[in-house]
Amino acid sequence: MKKNRSYRQIYIAGIISLLVVACSPDEKEDTPLATAFQATPYNLVIPPFFPPMDIPANNPLTVEGIQLGRFLFWDKKLSGNNTMSCGTCHLPEHSFSDNNQFSTGITGAVGNRQGMALVNLGWAYNYFWDGRSITLEDLIVEPVENPIEMNEDWNVALAELQSDPIYPPMFALAYGTSEITRDKTVKAIASFLRTMISANSKFDQQRIGTYTFTPSEENGFNLFLAEGGSPEDVPGGAFGADCFHCHGHGAMQMTDYLFHNNGLDATFADLGVGGITGNELDMGRFKTPSLRNIELTAPYMHDGRFNTLEEVIGHYNSGGVASPTVDPFMKYSVGGLQLTEQSKLDLLAFLKCLTDTSFISNPHFSDPH
Repeated sequence: MKKNRSYRQIYIAGIISLLVVACSPDEKEDTPLATAFQATPYNLVIPPFFPPMDIPANNPLTVEGIQLGRFLFWDKKLSGNNTMSCGTCHLPEHSFSDNNQFSTGITGAVGNRQGMALVNLGWAYNYFWDGRSITLEDLIVEPVENPIEMNEDWNVALAELQSDPIYPPMFALAYGTSEITRDKTVKAIASFLRTMISANSKFDQQRIGTYTFTPSEENGFNLFLAEGGSPEDVPGGAFGADCFHCHGHGAMQMTDYLFHNNGLDATFADLGVGGITGNELDMGRFKTPSLRNIELTAPYMHDGRFNTLEEVIGHYNSGGVASPTVDPFMKYSVGGLQLTEQSKLDLLAFLKCLTDTSFISNPHFSDPH
């Protein structure tokens, strides 16, 4: 605790010294730092084979904004009783996901969906399992005020941040004014999340030529890319694992960011996207999660029903169950994928190649409080 308080005090002192330099003697505390205020642009390095990141024009990445976002992401003042931060349900060791089947809010209320991993969100869109938030900024607004999550009134949270001596100076450095608003708060957190890039797994290293797959991993990768089912029953069938349709690696994201019904249920207790759109064709469809760091993000599926990757592979191997909106890529009608036991082991070996230990241990993403 002493170390944390010391770091906080040193950080406040550093910010104040910067403000003293930046402000003229006649400037009032709540006025912009300068007429032509500009925070320090952040040089975002795009990993090999990744596409450019689409960063909103009204929320450019800056060094000061990202640092502010990191503090806010880990700050429990955003919850109603100051016991929960964003990081409470998005743990680094689990690729910033929740290792519980369902997250528990500050009142003890339990949700009905598994907490998704926060990884490479700068390339994503249509956030949450049902895609109800279009932008990353939208994603951040809801959990704070959701009664079964952080259960806080945004105005109360902003007042608490404003009264904390560390935040007005940080907002001033990031946005030119010490006034704290919801818009600035969510933009800062979104900026921080956009820097949380995972691109150093064995798979990434293999792509750039610094790692060689083992025979099992190589076969698993080939299975990942091969059409599933028997050639006698499926056009192009190759007894593959059929992962590539929804978890393609062309943009290195291991997801298509689209919505699918992957044959979990014949009827739907949770309507998924259909609960948002009301469209019968969307019932039971959920967003495809990224397979990056999938070894670390159990339990699996939107409702956390599977505890292990072996169970997940078993589900897809079975072909799933039929329903009105089941995805045509599922092989439910032709006896499933028909993977051999060795093929299952090889596929598992490849999936573990998507684990990026440098991502989960990156000090720039850790709790600064």
